[in-house]
Amino acid sequence: MYVKDASVEVPDGPAIFQTQFRPKLDVDLNTHVSDLGDDSHQVTLTVTLTAYKEEQTAYIVEVQHAGVFKVTGFEGEQHSQVLGAYCPSLVFPFTREVVGDLVQRAGFPHFLLQPVNFDALYLQHRQKEQQGGGQAQH
Repeated sequence: MYVKDASVEVPDGPAIFQTQFRPKLDVDLNTHVSDLGDDSHQVTLTVTLTAYKEEQTAYIVEVQHAGVFKVTGFEGEQHSQVLGAYCPSLVFPFTREVVGDLVQRAGFPHFLLQPVNFDALYLQHRQKEQQGGGQAQH
């Protein structure tokens, strides 16, 4: 597991720190799978957390956290599910820790991402693909 990329933006600092506020949070989560050959795959989990003070952006934290997994003994749909659900669930706790740490280091109260059911997200994604006739993309 490793941090592939991480960034923090506080577009209106230091003015944003002048008043207390309860931020409105927007969390975007995506996964991407890259084939590295020899049954190895890189699974990248990208989390973008944007906090708003009314219409003003308080901060943006983006983290790409990846893991390299050797996946053998699975075929077809099982192989896709391991890469699309199981592997991201292993990367997530580390990603959550990095996001929370960056929010706090930016000067804001600690933020803890809620647990994610990657199996349910994977199934939703597959159902949308089947309805739309698209290709599998994690």
